[in-house]
Amino acid sequence: MKRLISTGIFVATLLGADTALAQTAADPNAGAYLAARNAAALNDFGAAATYFDEALTRDPLNPALLENLAIAYLALGDIARAVPVAQDMRTAGLDSQVANLILVTDAVAQGAWDQIIADFDAGLVVSPLFDGLVLAWARLGQGDMTAALAGFDAVIATDGMATYGLFHKALALASVGDYEGADAILADTEQGAQDFGPRAAIAHVQVLSQLRRHADAAAVLSTAFGDTLDPTIVSLTERVAAKETLPFDVVTSPRQGVAEVAFMIASLLSTEARDDYTLQYARVAQFLAPASTDAALLTAALLQNMGRHDLAAAAFASVPQDDPSFVNAELGRIDTLRLSGDAAVAAEVAQALARTRPDLPFVQARLGDVLRDNDDLPGALAAYGRALDLYPATDPNRWVVHYTRAIVAHEMDDWPQAEADFRAALALNPDQAQVLNYLGYSLVERGEKLDEALGMIERAVVDQPESGAIVDSLGWVYFQLGRYEDAVDPLERAASLEATDPIVNDHLGDAYWAVGRAREAQFQWQRALSFDPEPDLAARIRDKLARGLDAVRSDEGLAPTRVATGQ
Repeated sequence: MKRLISTGIFVATLLGADTALAQTAADPNAGAYLAARNAAALNDFGAAATYFDEALTRDPLNPALLENLAIAYLALGDIARAVPVAQDMRTAGLDSQVANLILVTDAVAQGAWDQIIADFDAGLVVSPLFDGLVLAWARLGQGDMTAALAGFDAVIATDGMATYGLFHKALALASVGDYEGADAILADTEQGAQDFGPRAAIAHVQVLSQLRRHADAAAVLSTAFGDTLDPTIVSLTERVAAKETLPFDVVTSPRQGVAEVAFMIASLLSTEARDDYTLQYARVAQFLAPASTDAALLTAALLQNMGRHDLAAAAFASVPQDDPSFVNAELGRIDTLRLSGDAAVAAEVAQALARTRPDLPFVQARLGDVLRDNDDLPGALAAYGRALDLYPATDPNRWVVHYTRAIVAHEMDDWPQAEADFRAALALNPDQAQVLNYLGYSLVERGEKLDEALGMIERAVVDQPESGAIVDSLGWVYFQLGRYEDAVDPLERAASLEATDPIVNDHLGDAYWAVGRAREAQFQWQRALSFDPEPDLAARIRDKLARGLDAVRSDEGLAPTRVATGQ
């Protein structure tokens, strides 16, 4: 049986460029195939599915086309259309990881536990961790708890899988009401329970609540999450403090257990694997546990990373308003709308959320960001102010809000407010390179406190030596201090790091002029013009090209540069 391992890449490597070119001339469906490849490369799953399906009309058992069509449907979350494709692959004798994943998912949804076990016994493979945990949950689906526990123990005994096997064993015990057994696992730090992650902490809190151990539950929350404004954790903390008996709902059935397996694997892959591959497991989790906000949020985040803003917004919007995670979902939807360029709708969503939750500082801060996108600078300034009023004095996020409010105030030509906020941000985060650079550069542009500005920018360059903007600031402060020779090297480095930035190239031209390299100065000013600078800068550059830097500086009331005056 031919084995196809899905890597999350739509176009299988066995259909290389030479094959594609050969098909172009002879195959009437070559256009569909090439369109499918292009759509897949752009993560346009809907178009990819359409064109791969069309390409299959001529070659219905082509393994690569079937594999890619199955991946496209799975990426869309359309399991119903993915299943027949996976079945065709099995009928054709093609053993594909993604097809096996789809077929197991379909069997779980149908409660076909006997079929799942038979398939695994017959050699079906998705991945060792997935297979071992799903097999154990399938035993529980059959009603055989003894066999299920033995299955989890087999995973625990496998090198590198103990933590995951222990976690799912605890979930299985809690799902049937054995809270003492679940607690024994989740509380055993010697077995690595502290590495289970935040969902395990929530599960443990629910277990302890069922055992009426509210003080212990509160301690777990404090250790795992500390002081947080996250609405989900705040709600949980309040319920524990009120000694409410929380239902155990992390996993309530074998189907949800398998969904948790898929979600866990997706979470593990999210920092290591390609987003399109990770998305396969996230979609399985979302399909098997449609009420899981964690699965929806992970799916949305992956789609957002892949530039599929429409699908990401839909995933974020699937979280209901009465869910504690609704605020986080709306924040994600706002970010997706901003990334897609739909700033007006993002502002509407942000304003509605701010009205609904006026008590949350990060909601007000996000509203400020969106209003700034829409050039509503007074509104943004007010929103940032409300956020700062709401944030605790010790909250580490305060520096970011001071910094963004400073930028808005600077754009509004309110320098006293801007400088105060920049310095407030530095008081909270003294070594933050972006703040050091922005304040230092602003002081240089204003011709104020140049020695202090130089010190700030030098510190920023040490922290981020590959940032063209920051290296440019260093060269420019040297220029403003009259240290023209010193300015050339950092400005040349900045121009190599930010080759198409008109401001950086303009600065380098000025430095060349100041050290007597007039021809090179003209070349850099011409380059700066070619990169579409702002109108005011473009007019100044043209004036320098016509009359030279010193004539322009003289008109502006500035002293001529040293070399040009022969000093």
